[in-house]
Amino acid sequence: MSKLPNVGTTIFSVMSALAAENKAINLSQGFPDFDCSDELKAFVNEAMQQGHNQYAPMPGLMQLRSAIAGKVESLYQQKVDPDSEITITPGGTYAIFTAIAAYIRPGDEVIIFEPAYDSYIPNVLVNGGKPVLIPLSFPDYRINWEEVRNKITPKTRMIMVNTPHNPTGSILQENDIAELEKLVAEFDLLVLSDEVYEHLVYDGELHHSILRYPNIFRNSFVTFSFGKVFHNTGWKMGYCIAPKHLMQEYRKVHQFLCFSVNTPMQYGLANFLETPSHYLELPAFYQQKRDYFLELMHHTRFTPLASKGSYFQLMKYDRISDEGDKEFAKRITREFGVAAIPVSAFYENGKDDHVVRFCFAKKQETLEAAAARLAKI
Repeated sequence: MSKLPNVGTTIFSVMSALAAENKAINLSQGFPDFDCSDELKAFVNEAMQQGHNQYAPMPGLMQLRSAIAGKVESLYQQKVDPDSEITITPGGTYAIFTAIAAYIRPGDEVIIFEPAYDSYIPNVLVNGGKPVLIPLSFPDYRINWEEVRNKITPKTRMIMVNTPHNPTGSILQENDIAELEKLVAEFDLLVLSDEVYEHLVYDGELHHSILRYPNIFRNSFVTFSFGKVFHNTGWKMGYCIAPKHLMQEYRKVHQFLCFSVNTPMQYGLANFLETPSHYLELPAFYQQKRDYFLELMHHTRFTPLASKGSYFQLMKYDRISDEGDKEFAKRITREFGVAAIPVSAFYENGKDDHVVRFCFAKKQETLEAAAARLAKI
């Protein structure tokens, strides 16, 4: 009997396969079409040549954990112990699953905001928890904190937040942090913060990492992805940061899921992190792509929604069609050769606001070719 009877192939796989079948430009799945740094690849290759090809320590290479701790203190003024509070993981999605597996027991309730990254709900269900789903307001995708308070029960164990947000590109603001801090203190909630797009924040906005706020962090798991930061999603490298008392339980699960993570890539990333410009320059790099894509899309009948972060841009298509978003996304892939993700796929009940998600982490010529096709719709 299936633990996930309602789960099939993800919409990302479906749309990428449809894009390949129709030789379409794939702006659906969230990965760049440009390569990662030659310097980073050289560091990894050097580690392999030097014989760093056996198991790394279970929590991760200390050199890498120390580099992350330095980065966190510099960016967020938060001291974390690389020995006891950072664990290297095979990707951000794994980091999220492990936190849920370590702390969610049958019957525990977990608050999840929709539209939600597609792994959240299955992660809770497969561990016996109950997802409590709260929609973000449309079209600005903000949190209604009064509704959150009303949904908290004696069984509420965890609240999941994602900033910058996938798929919407919204970000948490100061008032969101203040409200979250009140609820954590009042109800002793755990927080699982997905911050894989931490450096992709635009227009001079601040990334309100949970790491900045000690009163929340003491109850939190904060998860990150090297793949999203350094353009190498296929490497599946990430990490989780949590206070020592939470990380102890986290590592109990981690050691029996994967035990340890790719050793030469840990050496490579540790060396690469020694140059902060590699990540500090990312907001300007990706904002240029967002702005250029918006300029190109101005010549189409799509209407952009605000994207303050991530490498996703939501577009309304109400001036084009009244089709459901899944039908629309599949049709433009087949007929016009550009693949997008229907945002209804990020809702458990398929809520359809007639919005699709495009990924702008692409070469300039890819964005130009896609926009030229979309202008024909």
